[in-house]
Amino acid sequence: MKKFSLFLVALLLTFSFAITGCGKKDNVIRVNEVTHSIFYAPLYVAINKGYFKEEGLTIELTNGGGSDKSMTALVSGAADVILAGPETSVYVAAQGKKDQPMIFGQLTRCDGSFIIGRENIENFTLNDLSGKEIIGGRPGGMPAMTLEHVVREAGVQNVTFNTTIDFNNTTAAFLGGTADFVTAFEPLASDIVAQGKGYILASVGEIAGSVPYTAFMTTSSYLSKNSDKLESFLRAIQKAYDFMTSSTTTVDDVVEALYPSFNTSSKASIKAAVVSYTRINAWNPTPVMTEQSFNNLIEILTESGTLTTTVEFNKIVDNTIANKIVK
Repeated sequence: MKKFSLFLVALLLTFSFAITGCGKKDNVIRVNEVTHSIFYAPLYVAINKGYFKEEGLTIELTNGGGSDKSMTALVSGAADVILAGPETSVYVAAQGKKDQPMIFGQLTRCDGSFIIGRENIENFTLNDLSGKEIIGGRPGGMPAMTLEHVVREAGVQNVTFNTTIDFNNTTAAFLGGTADFVTAFEPLASDIVAQGKGYILASVGEIAGSVPYTAFMTTSSYLSKNSDKLESFLRAIQKAYDFMTSSTTTVDDVVEALYPSFNTSSKASIKAAVVSYTRINAWNPTPVMTEQSFNNLIEILTESGTLTTTVEFNKIVDNTIANKIVK
């Protein structure tokens, strides 16, 4: 396993004895999101439309700024639930961590990043990356690994993958002059276009296909003690998805439901983001993670060299609550 995985696990073990969360209100769930993106729209819709409130829950939302940091928040007790790349749970499971982080609900079904270039390349293909530099995220993270996977699958050679920049600073680095291309999530991608500083050329998720890209995770102990609360949590998320995909809901309705969480972006950028993610079917229609999609994830992790051991689906995925929501 690469240095990143070992560093992550060491960091998790270091913090595992910390905050226990004593004294929290029974209706509060502290959620740490990997980043703030319209890619996770059902979460924000559930907050802003009052679906969590209907379920008797209060959500305290914080931003991790990377899946490794979100996972650290979970195992240290600083968060009850994280929304992050499930690869982090795989890494921890591979090391035999006690109180194993468990995936209890899937949110997105593909990569949510877009390739942005400085020039508007007509009929762009991955071959246009040959001989160029692209900022793809940190090593061991899904954005970087999925990007490298699709480029490798396409047989494109001589691409420089810049994975030295912190996840929260990738677009800033690109705008500052680093690299020829960058991958970005929405609404940042549409904001860059609106500023006239780049062009959206392709969807990584559309190229890569189905993979459980982002999921809700909690510790085994929290899951066993709070199954009713987590069922209410997933039910609110499902209500938000159903609202977004209802035949009576317009794109503008979704924009209005998202705007309180993204009021530093224009409604035009938010709308463009919603349209882009709808087009690639970014959101999982139910919180159930299938074993096939999990195996697709394992293939990417193994291919990248960040996973060198076997991790079984049932060891880190518990669909018990998700299946209740579907029924």
